[in-house]
Amino acid sequence: MKILFVASVYRHLTAFHIPYIQYFQKCGYEVHAAGTGEGKKNLEEINVKCIDIPFSRSPLNSQNIVAYKQLQQLFVKEKFNLVHVHTPVAALLTRAAFRKIKLGKMVYTAHGFHFFAGAPKLNWLIYYSAERLAAKWTDHLITINEEDFKNAQKLLPKEKISLVHGVGVEIGEHSLTDEEKQQLRSSLGLVHDAVTIACIAELNDNKNHQFLLRNWRQIKLNNPKLELLIIGDGDKERELRSFVAKEQLSGVRFLGFREDVLRLLQIIDIVTLLSHREGLPKSIMEAMVNNIPCVVTNTRGLRDLIKSNENGFIVSHEDDRALVSAFTALAKEEPLRKRMGQKAKQSVEPYLLDKVLQEYISIYERLLK
Repeated sequence: MKILFVASVYRHLTAFHIPYIQYFQKCGYEVHAAGTGEGKKNLEEINVKCIDIPFSRSPLNSQNIVAYKQLQQLFVKEKFNLVHVHTPVAALLTRAAFRKIKLGKMVYTAHGFHFFAGAPKLNWLIYYSAERLAAKWTDHLITINEEDFKNAQKLLPKEKISLVHGVGVEIGEHSLTDEEKQQLRSSLGLVHDAVTIACIAELNDNKNHQFLLRNWRQIKLNNPKLELLIIGDGDKERELRSFVAKEQLSGVRFLGFREDVLRLLQIIDIVTLLSHREGLPKSIMEAMVNNIPCVVTNTRGLRDLIKSNENGFIVSHEDDRALVSAFTALAKEEPLRKRMGQKAKQSVEPYLLDKVLQEYISIYERLLK
């Protein structure tokens, strides 16, 4: 009895899918994982058998031909009862390689289709066409936001599609004492009365850090106590650091990739994510669990979680005035932050891990029968 989880990089699996892997292990299944890059050691430590497949995120990279051939060889050698694929390119290649295999079910979780309202026409041409093709090789398609669920109905019959509440978010087990919080603030160079914003995201074009940074001078001028923590790494780090230095922006700290985000959130007052494209971001759900209001763009996935003027603010893309206004309102009014933070925690209840895990188990059980 074997299960295979597939993603372009192992780190995707370690970040989002450990509880689902452990569910299968408790049920007596042998769990394998296919991917590349960082995170392999973490999976092997929980007895997952890892298979290195050289996926490239770029659909046109010739490296994916090698990946496809290796997947074909894998499916000839190993027989899996269920294959659960994630991330667009890896999911397409895996479904194509698996299409002639008679044993086992194929499940795909779309963590945010690359085609969506407002996406470039090229995205629709490439990714929508690819998904239409791969739908023929998919036993069940899982979506995590309303817009994707509607688009998925153009690909498969409704009984082969599910809408689930993301990948699940956990409530932190350890609350810091006031003294520990102050020590953490001091270690980051924050004064005790700073109002702290965190942006927790990979540093790439999609996450749109530039929108915030180009408005930071005005935001900081309106609210001198505001401090910004940029948490994450990525290929735009050098460019963003250079912009901050060139513009002499004060109060901006780059923390890099952190494994203690849940601990850091206990000293954060506001969380922001200004992406062009999202599925259903876990960083926002983690903020909501910790009673933190959020400032986000009007983007699929983000607007599924945040309701403007209730548990945060939604601003239109590139609306500088609205962005500055949202941060200014939250920075100046602690009662507003608390009220919105409480509402955030209430509204994230359906997204808690124990509830989402049951949604997935229901799908798995139905397929494996």
